[in-house]
Amino acid sequence: MLIRTFETQQAPKSPRQLMNQVKSIDLQATPGHLIRRAQQIAVSIFAEQLSNADITPVQFAILNALLGSPGIDQVSLAKRVAFDPATSGSVIGRLEAKGWVVRKADPNDRRRKLLVVTPAGVQALGLVQADVARIQEKILSPLSPQEQSQFVHLLSRLVQGHQAD
Repeated sequence: MLIRTFETQQAPKSPRQLMNQVKSIDLQATPGHLIRRAQQIAVSIFAEQLSNADITPVQFAILNALLGSPGIDQVSLAKRVAFDPATSGSVIGRLEAKGWVVRKADPNDRRRKLLVVTPAGVQALGLVQADVARIQEKILSPLSPQEQSQFVHLLSRLVQGHQAD
């Protein structure tokens, strides 16, 4: 067990006793904290490296997914990139305002909107893809090549294992 918890059969009699029994958790040894920090680092590196590109990591993920699945609906896209529909909807609105994405009515269900990357969106994506690849390398740079491969593999297993929940 990574975190030791307060266990007793008797409840402490005073707040002072509780303070003496409950110990601080070493956050540097907890997966949740480390994953959150790694996310902060990844977003910071992305923002630093692409500060002039006018694209966020979330916008990149959505554009990239749309390029691979033209004509996908908004709900399916949100699932594919693991964002809630409200977040993906607002991001798609911003991409639409930039002229990078268009929404088209589904000919089989007019209520459903299908999404397509515009030529300007393809161009924007093409301009940053090499930078995004370098960003991934920079994120993993403290690790050896073998550790990088193992780390990505383990993260993938962790995510896949929780997607079944």
